[in-house]
Amino acid sequence: MTTTPAPASAPARTRYSGRAPSDPKPFVGWLFVAPNLLGVLLFTFVPLVSVILLSFTEWNLVSGFEGIEFVGLDNFLFVLQDPTFWRSLLITVIYAGVAVPLTLAVGLLLAMALNRDLPGRGLLRACFFIPYIVNIVAIGMTWMMLLDPSAGLLNQFLGTFGAESLPGWFASSRWALPALILVTIWAQAGYACLIYLSALQDAPEQLYEAARIDGAGRWTMFRSITWPALLPASIFLLITLFVGISQSFGMIALITNGGPGASTTTLSFYMYQTSFQFYRFGYASAVGLVTFLGIFALMLGMWRAQRGKALHD
Repeated sequence: MTTTPAPASAPARTRYSGRAPSDPKPFVGWLFVAPNLLGVLLFTFVPLVSVILLSFTEWNLVSGFEGIEFVGLDNFLFVLQDPTFWRSLLITVIYAGVAVPLTLAVGLLLAMALNRDLPGRGLLRACFFIPYIVNIVAIGMTWMMLLDPSAGLLNQFLGTFGAESLPGWFASSRWALPALILVTIWAQAGYACLIYLSALQDAPEQLYEAARIDGAGRWTMFRSITWPALLPASIFLLITLFVGISQSFGMIALITNGGPGASTTTLSFYMYQTSFQFYRFGYASAVGLVTFLGIFALMLGMWRAQRGKALHD
């Protein structure tokens, strides 16, 4: 007598509640982003609104908040007629306009050299990047000693070749700005090198192989493949370096204090002098707002000019 096995019982169905029991509440996400939002509000939004409001006033910090006087557009009209503003603008344009392209060129050369299979390549990359993360005070003090007109190592080195009229560097109104440009390139080239290295490693290798098969030379491959692949990184570096260098303050305040004379008084240092030395916070805010709008318009033009020219566009 054979017996048939009993059918297996179907698994019990779980009731769908419509929402996973571990779904976080919306306010939990806001709790996580609240510290960043608070920082942006206190250190970005509030100062920006304050600068905009102060630019329409005349305020001496010593007189307190009762001394705030609304002057309308007078500060902006005075900016257009201020010869010190235009001189500081010219110095800023020369400073950033020379330092940024040279920094990009040095960073690109370093990146192309370090992108090869060299012994100790990782150590070399770290050595070139270290100046970018070193404290600005250490950089300033080191270069002040190196470029000292009488006891500096560079002038002593030049003197061994019989040079008689040695540069005065930071002590000379003629050489102070070129010396600042030299220090800036040295400090920022490692950053540009790092960005270019990451862009070079993302360049499509199959295009290089096809170009070699067609008999293209190095310059042709650089012009047709490498540079279009590096164009987005170049625009990114151009914008970030121009904004950072044109607003440079710490190095100028430490090394030259805007001098000798006013040979290194950039717009950022002029704003500092106007506000914290002459206590004209309203006019300094107007200068800062005009500078911001000018840099923003320039960067927007640079960004639009490169659209459609990259390798992947």
